[in-house]
Amino acid sequence: MSEVVHGYRRSDPATQPPLDSPSYGSTRARFPRQPLLELPHTLTETSSPVFTAARYPEVADLTALDGGGEAMGERIIVAGRLTDEDGRPVRHAMVEVWQANAAGRYNHEGDTHDAPLDPNFRGMGRVFTDADGWYRYVTIRPGAYPWRNHSNAWRPNHIHYSLFGSGFAQRMITQMYFPGDPLLPLDPIFNTVSDEAARNRLVARFDLDVTEPERALGYRFDLVLRGREATPMEDGHHG
Repeated sequence: MSEVVHGYRRSDPATQPPLDSPSYGSTRARFPRQPLLELPHTLTETSSPVFTAARYPEVADLTALDGGGEAMGERIIVAGRLTDEDGRPVRHAMVEVWQANAAGRYNHEGDTHDAPLDPNFRGMGRVFTDADGWYRYVTIRPGAYPWRNHSNAWRPNHIHYSLFGSGFAQRMITQMYFPGDPLLPLDPIFNTVSDEAARNRLVARFDLDVTEPERALGYRFDLVLRGREATPMEDGHHG
């Protein structure tokens, strides 16, 4: 019996961010100047650790701490599907998110922005996709913040995403933006993706079906892992 080889549609390079982007200042200090080396993956890299909700409990509501009050800001719900290039669901994948609070400050010692911290806001969460590839979490709309790429640079409102496969080496990172944000045309990170259609895949869309009456507006943010319609990712060279 002949061997069956399954391929996939590769991404157009214009749909993924380059490792070096002059307008994004910090890439000058950290992009690789030597050819990348492909290291063979062993069973350890491809199959462990196993990320399951039993071992890594979900944190699907970032707006309320145990025993604490409600986070300040506009409560929102974000939901979407994680799929491959053919629309097939990526099941039981761990999706991590982290973000600034409503005032534009991260709950991290490295953030020295003088905006106030919110003691009731987690700033990070973790969910798993279901059998159809769906995920969902509750958070607040993050604020913009200065980031010193130049004298008056501000990051648009955004939420960071980390997607895990079956092993730690199978990790992909991206960001979700919000529709209508006036800072998007000015942001060099968002605009490292030269293809307009690909950039637009980083922008969530308002979704009334995700919105809950009397509680929170809903946004839909789907992620495609590879192929011509792939979501731009920060590794810059995934296939």
